[in-house]
Amino acid sequence: MGILFGFVAALLFFILFFGIAFIVNMLLRATWLMALVYPIIVILIIDNVSFWSYFTSPIDSFSALPERVINLEAFDLIILISGLAGTIVAGYVIKILRQKGYQMF
Repeated sequence: MGILFGFVAALLFFILFFGIAFIVNMLLRATWLMALVYPIIVILIIDNVSFWSYFTSPIDSFSALPERVINLEAFDLIILISGLAGTIVAGYVIKILRQKGYQMF
């Protein structure tokens, strides 16, 4: 994977999760909701286990998760961390807009 591809992917993840978090925070009036939900989204992205297996066989599902996290490549970590940064920045932007008096936010 090239450096340019990694940079573009990280930028896209930042923008994507900034937009999603901004809209969710604006609609639900919960400033940090997406920052709390983001780790669950990351688990669903990196793990090969189906969503329902976390409820039907949680011991097997959660025991396989640390191995998947450890085996992530550096570019994958950078991309996922940039998505988390997007959700955090969206929370701060919503917070600032509320302080400035924008009632919609």
